[in-house]
Amino acid sequence: MTWKHSVKTALTGLTTNRSRSFLTILGIVIGITAIMLVVSLGAGAQELILGQVQGLGTNTIIVTPGREPTGPSDSAQMFSDSLKDKDIKELLKPTNVPDLKTLMPLIAGADSSSYGSNVYQVSIFGGTELLAEIFDAKMAKGEFFTTDDVSSHTDVAVIGAKVAEHLFDDGSNPLGQKIKLKSRNLKVVGVMEKSGGGSIFNFDEAVIVPYTTARNYLLGVKYYHHFIIQAKTDGQVRSTAEDVRQTLRESHGITDLSKDDFYVQTQEDLANRLGTITSALTWFLVAVASIALFVGGVGIMNIMLVAVTERTREIGLRKALGATDKDILTQFLLEAVMLTAIGGVIGIILGSSLAFITAIVLSKGLGVNWTYVFPWSGAILGLSVSALIGLIFGGYPAGQASKKSPIEALRYE
Repeated sequence: MTWKHSVKTALTGLTTNRSRSFLTILGIVIGITAIMLVVSLGAGAQELILGQVQGLGTNTIIVTPGREPTGPSDSAQMFSDSLKDKDIKELLKPTNVPDLKTLMPLIAGADSSSYGSNVYQVSIFGGTELLAEIFDAKMAKGEFFTTDDVSSHTDVAVIGAKVAEHLFDDGSNPLGQKIKLKSRNLKVVGVMEKSGGGSIFNFDEAVIVPYTTARNYLLGVKYYHHFIIQAKTDGQVRSTAEDVRQTLRESHGITDLSKDDFYVQTQEDLANRLGTITSALTWFLVAVASIALFVGGVGIMNIMLVAVTERTREIGLRKALGATDKDILTQFLLEAVMLTAIGGVIGIILGSSLAFITAIVLSKGLGVNWTYVFPWSGAILGLSVSALIGLIFGGYPAGQASKKSPIEALRYE
């Protein structure tokens, strides 16, 4: 029997019971749809996160207190108090870090802010006038605070778009008004444009103040949560990062590198780390979604076994007319592979369509630049796995069909 005839016979067998064929591939369709959706959204999330990191600038270096986390047990290290004023003084010495362009200490916290009877939970960021430049924060109203405000510990604040919307919901102009935060009255000098999560930090729900004000009056800490450092040029990032490490080790009296109580990340390091995390999470979810494919494969095997039983007389007749065991095996294997391949194609179309719709909803609903990514890896994986499932789970029923005796099969009622 030629392959053309085998394919034609298999298609005839599938179209004879269309409703059963559709129900047979439903598990495959669901599994491939889930894989396509997860891979596409994972790729979109990765592009969004990496875009935010890249927005920091290629010459940016971030210093974080605590040992570099290598697992969940190290997560508490980020609250270490190892970064202090003495470290800033050492880092700003040209002899220690000659290619350092700027250094901004950053303090973070959270609390409720209020204006009149309106109360809103906000993130608190204490930085310098460089924060707007480093994070590319655009002002909708007013101006950012100045170097004099930082040195004078002034009670001024720049607020995010959502903070302004909630605290000044009557439409009044926030500029010049005083909001209450941690029992301090802060004069609003600027309102930032809505970023929609376009930064590594969410400034839409933030109140940004001079770090001196945050440290001494609002958060009451004597250490910093980050140092944001910029090298003079992109080509000097690696050498500057190494100079920062050496300077902090000397400042902290560290001789054993494994005892570092801080870690230094470049923009490239951060992007690679976040990319690895999102990829691992995506493929973990793919593995979970693949369970539906296994369930679908078991369903195909069951249905194919039923089909072999129902078509016993057909098998006997074909063998009596000269069909070999190989012809029968090929026919039923083709039916199984065609079923799963059709399910794979439907799943790819459905999954990519749902991913496209979801990307639009996320962009509109969250106000972020969520990019739709067609998951070629998911499509190739889906088609390959679905065809493989057809071969594996269709192999046993096809083998049972090919072994039937033509005489016994023709006697079957």
